[in-house]
Amino acid sequence: MIVRAALLLILGILCIHAVSAAPGFTIEQALSAPFPDNLTVSPGHDAVAWVQDAAGVRNIRVAKAPDYRATQVTAFAEDDGQEISELVWSPDAARLFFTRGSGPNGRGEIPNPDSDPAGRHQEIWTVAFPDVARPNAAVKAADGHSAAVSPDGSTLTWIVNGQVWWMQLNHLDSKAGQLIHARGTASGLMWSPDGQHMAFVSGRGDHAFIGIYDARARSLRFLEPSVDTDQSPTWAPDGRQIAFIRRPASSEFEYGARPAGQPWSIHVANVESGASREVWRAYEGRGSVFRGIAGENQLFWRAGGALVFPWERDGWLHLWSIGMGVEKPVPMVLTPGNFEVEDVAAGTDGSLVFSSNQDDADRRHLWRTGVIGKPPQSLTPGQGIEWSPVTLKDGRVAFLHSDARRPARAALLESNGSSRDLAPDTIPGDFPAALLTEPQAVTITAADSMRVRGQLFLPPEGGAAKHPAVVFFHGGSRRQMLLGWHYMEYYDQAYGFNQYLASRGYVVLSVNYRSGIGYGLDFRETPHYGATGASEFNDVLGAAAFLRGRPDVDAARIGVWGGSYGGYLTALALARASDKFAVGVDLHGVHDWNLEVTSTAPARDREKRQAIEQLAFESSPMASISTWRSPVLLIQGDDDRTVVFAQTVQLTEALRKQGVHVEQLIFPDEIHEFLLHADWMKAYHAADDFLARYLEP
Repeated sequence: MIVRAALLLILGILCIHAVSAAPGFTIEQALSAPFPDNLTVSPGHDAVAWVQDAAGVRNIRVAKAPDYRATQVTAFAEDDGQEISELVWSPDAARLFFTRGSGPNGRGEIPNPDSDPAGRHQEIWTVAFPDVARPNAAVKAADGHSAAVSPDGSTLTWIVNGQVWWMQLNHLDSKAGQLIHARGTASGLMWSPDGQHMAFVSGRGDHAFIGIYDARARSLRFLEPSVDTDQSPTWAPDGRQIAFIRRPASSEFEYGARPAGQPWSIHVANVESGASREVWRAYEGRGSVFRGIAGENQLFWRAGGALVFPWERDGWLHLWSIGMGVEKPVPMVLTPGNFEVEDVAAGTDGSLVFSSNQDDADRRHLWRTGVIGKPPQSLTPGQGIEWSPVTLKDGRVAFLHSDARRPARAALLESNGSSRDLAPDTIPGDFPAALLTEPQAVTITAADSMRVRGQLFLPPEGGAAKHPAVVFFHGGSRRQMLLGWHYMEYYDQAYGFNQYLASRGYVVLSVNYRSGIGYGLDFRETPHYGATGASEFNDVLGAAAFLRGRPDVDAARIGVWGGSYGGYLTALALARASDKFAVGVDLHGVHDWNLEVTSTAPARDREKRQAIEQLAFESSPMASISTWRSPVLLIQGDDDRTVVFAQTVQLTEALRKQGVHVEQLIFPDEIHEFLLHADWMKAYHAADDFLARYLEP
């Protein structure tokens, strides 16, 4: 009996160890929650709609007053790579238009990662809400994208091959026709409040105009055309004026730090006369180079004719206001402090609701502006992450939110300050929220003593005293990883994969390296980043030192992974520091900046051009192939429109010649941000397997 009891005890201990050593959830479970995006409010501010991507199956949900109970209004059922975007309401909120599909690449090819023999086209679809109970109620309205509905609901306009088309909405089967014939590529269609005019941006390559189409006279004119780039047309509430932003013509090197430059300006035009005037110009120095907020709207008209705009005058992206009744208006800051504003929505009461990282550098919360001179009002304090607010006519706010354990979802902020999810039933029952770790905010000292922030994911307690570790670098570089599920789908998935790696026994360090957002202009425009010196490599070395100095990390088993710009830093880490990083996974990374950067130095200035190209190469992983020793997995789609596929081709060839072990996972016809959920699963499973073979979690 004693022997039998001892055996049972040993078996019990072994079983407990086996359970604790096994991952608590799968990659599929970690990435099973649907991702909401494109939250859009109706013209009457009494309904909201959003796109929900559930494992690649994309559909639209709508919630209307008074109960705002979410209803799915489309019935797409396949992971077919067909994106849904650009939601547009009809004025009476009885119909919704949206774009289905992605645009062409430079050769005119539409992405087709699932090899559909019928091919793909970017299309305008619509759904009428009395019909939502019918299966397949959504129908195609036209080929093209960027729908815009006239204020009286009679006319639909959209864009096909850069040109503006139209049709009558009372007959969706009516003949469509080209409305405007003009050079350039049209974007940002915007009807005036009275429906008599339509504004748009006419992109001309190295410059852009604001076009105004007169629907009564059927005529087109451009406002104050110049060599500069005009953008963000915004109608005044009475429709008599339109404001826009002008960025001055520049041939400066695109990939270098630009803390200052030729100042941008705001112009206002009289619609009837076409006369335009500059009403305000940014000051020299900080904030002279325009940086916008998330979304198309960059200018907001307030009561009394005041204009609100984003500006980095104090080194942080804030909202500022100028009055229109004086000749030289003095800008007043609406959101002072060491934080950055992102999403902004106009309230029906004249206020503005926005998200920012005020008082919480590595999260986002919602705030409301008030009277100039008074601080903004906090709407969503706590440990969550909130973004994409839209205001409702009853004063409430709809938004998207997440936290460290619960993924992104749509919610409604009640008048008493509480919030409720609009579609709580969409989170799968086996989503492993309780098994996720709470990432810790950490500060890393870079090799040049600069301090950078990051998030540390620790594995479950127990197991080995020393763990393998993985460093993650986000893309962008104008991005910031947060202490929770991210507000962008690409990084939402990266966060989920980091959680999975931690559950497997890795210590995971996500680094918010220099040249990223969230920490002010000086951090973002740090000198010599990227193609002008790769100064972020100091942060790469700092991350390695941080992990190697931890007692719970095995210094011989540290890996690195990242995508896009993060793939660049992954390759740079392996090329320059194979003694510190044992293995890496590089998703569609940049390996030679000269394949991405075209020098804008004048052709006659040959020495300057050569110096730019030489520095770009020296800042690239390809320049350090001779010291690359660590194995690497390279992943990319061969229809990548962001990072040319030649980056992976050239690096693979060079590594093979060097004798470095390189594996590859190539997705035919897939783009940068993979369109098929199945391809993301293949990529993450391949990364998991590759890291495990070398780091042995």
